[in-house]
Amino acid sequence: MVQTATARARGPLVWMNMDQKELDDAYDQMVYAPNRDQVHKRNVFNSERVRQRLGAPKRLGYGPVPIEALDLFTTSKLNAPINVFIHGGAWRQREANDYAFLAEMFVNAGAHFIALDFVGVENTKGDLLPMADQVRRAVAWVYKNAKSFGGDPERIYVSSQSSGAHLAGNVVTTDWSKYGVPANVVKGALLCSGMYDLKPVRLSKRSEYVAFTDQVEEELSSIRHLDRLNCPVIVAYGTYETPEFQRQNREFADAVKKAGKSATLLVGEGYNHFEMTEMIGNPLSLIGSAVLEQMKLK
Repeated sequence: MVQTATARARGPLVWMNMDQKELDDAYDQMVYAPNRDQVHKRNVFNSERVRQRLGAPKRLGYGPVPIEALDLFTTSKLNAPINVFIHGGAWRQREANDYAFLAEMFVNAGAHFIALDFVGVENTKGDLLPMADQVRRAVAWVYKNAKSFGGDPERIYVSSQSSGAHLAGNVVTTDWSKYGVPANVVKGALLCSGMYDLKPVRLSKRSEYVAFTDQVEEELSSIRHLDRLNCPVIVAYGTYETPEFQRQNREFADAVKKAGKSATLLVGEGYNHFEMTEMIGNPLSLIGSAVLEQMKLK
């Protein structure tokens, strides 16, 4: 006689229609996309190939500590637009070096490409606020120094994925007067597979390594600060992402539209969380073509 697994007994609801395990799983990408390491190896492999073709990027500091630096791939065109990429990685430290594979599309289209490095929560005692400040300072630095590398400070765009899209959501809802740059410093943004309301994230097992507080939840939930949004956004997610990541992106795009601002929602059919990043650097893909159109590039 074949024995079947006993159905798991659901616990009390913690968020919407989810119990604790369901919510934890909804913020654990490996449950829904177990090929994370395979995709990352692909990204590293393709990044090295891009560096071989384009040459090594310029390494420039945007702040006083070593991690506050960026990789710059320049295009041959003068006064060119700039795309600043904010990488993901569950707010844990990854490297800009692993995302060079995205650069070629932008450089070939006539734009400079910048990948940011910034601290991970393992080095901030779990505090997300220093990370948000770093990426904001980096964008301000790009604006103030764009002309030094042939960039147009009036055409700065941001692209991002996963926890990087959470940080990019904070970037596009920044009070820029605190950073000495115009309120419209960012002209457009791609927010791919991000989180924009930290309340459910705070209730999940991510609170084991992120020090969520009321201040962090309020200040870094970009959906609560759409009054400061000054640029059109492209919001994207894949159909093989977790239910919470799909919901977060749908609801953010909807909230932006309800606020009377511009949002384009893109859904990657058959893509999981990690595979979505690969589309950003492909000019023929759903996301890559939309980003180039946003930047008014072919």
